[in-house]
Amino acid sequence: MDPGAALVRFLELVILAGCALTGVKLFLNGLFRRYRALTSYLVFRALVTGVTLIFFRKANSPEYMKFWILTEPIIWIFYILNVIELYSLVLEKHRGLYTLGRWFLYAGLSISVVISGLALLPKLNGGTAQASKVLGYYFAIERGVDFALLIFLFLILLWLTQYPVPLSRNLVIHSLVYSILFLSGSAGLLVRVVFGIQVSHSVSTFFLGIGTACILIWLVFLTPKGEEVRVSLPIFGPEQEQRILSHLESLNNTLLKVSRN
Repeated sequence: MDPGAALVRFLELVILAGCALTGVKLFLNGLFRRYRALTSYLVFRALVTGVTLIFFRKANSPEYMKFWILTEPIIWIFYILNVIELYSLVLEKHRGLYTLGRWFLYAGLSISVVISGLALLPKLNGGTAQASKVLGYYFAIERGVDFALLIFLFLILLWLTQYPVPLSRNLVIHSLVYSILFLSGSAGLLVRVVFGIQVSHSVSTFFLGIGTACILIWLVFLTPKGEEVRVSLPIFGPEQEQRILSHLESLNNTLLKVSRN
């Protein structure tokens, strides 16, 4: 086995162990009730990685391609559910803002996927092989989903820098790690588009390493104590903080009234 393939195999083994251990840890300490989407994603990711390691030695084999086509849309669904869960936890005390943002997320996902698909259509005309067409559509959808979720996560983090909403340390860590995960995925897709398929293996290996690091951070830092520690970003004086939170609560109440009408 060449060094590149050995490194990929090692990272996949670490991902398998990290996902399994983190899922078990969240279940044993009860945090799975709060982070249901994350726990479900970790369990599914562990299963997919385990099956890949056991049954598919070559990533370019037709059998693996069929398996990837079946499982990849489920991964996209988990990505969306995790972002919705994050957003829901950040605004769990501000349901009016949550309802408004959720519709913006759905609209953004739809628009991004449609634009990515339309941009791909000219390249799929003519005698393009069926397998290439399927991959092209999948990559287009993935770009759309990743881009929309990345923008939404960025807006969440930007919003948190403007309002001193108390959050658990776990939630802050989870938000930052998930943002890094999506940023790396989006950057990987962009690099492939710019430099072509010849860099695909190197880019995949690099971002596989980033994904491994993110899973290990979840494993180490998501703890029951992290739910008790409260963090406010940014830090304001007491009077200014109270004024900003009062304004936020007023906006939330207005949106709740509108959504009920």
